[in-house]
Amino acid sequence: MAWKVGVDPGLCMGSGMCAALAPDLFRLEGTYAEPVRTEIPEDERALDAADSCPALAIAVRDGARTVGPRP
Repeated sequence: MAWKVGVDPGLCMGSGMCAALAPDLFRLEGTYAEPVRTEIPEDERALDAADSCPALAIAVRDGARTVGPRP
């Protein structure tokens, strides 16, 4: 099943942690990050990026269920 990945530009502070952890999943675009694709295969690196985001701006969803960031 595919996951949906999103970055809230209102929360993102452009630290680049996500792009450094998973450059094929996230990129810096201007002053904030964005996913390279909004739908991805299940990938632990997407969860790592969501967990590492200092602004908690990344959401990873499996259908209606949020799987990242992890509690």
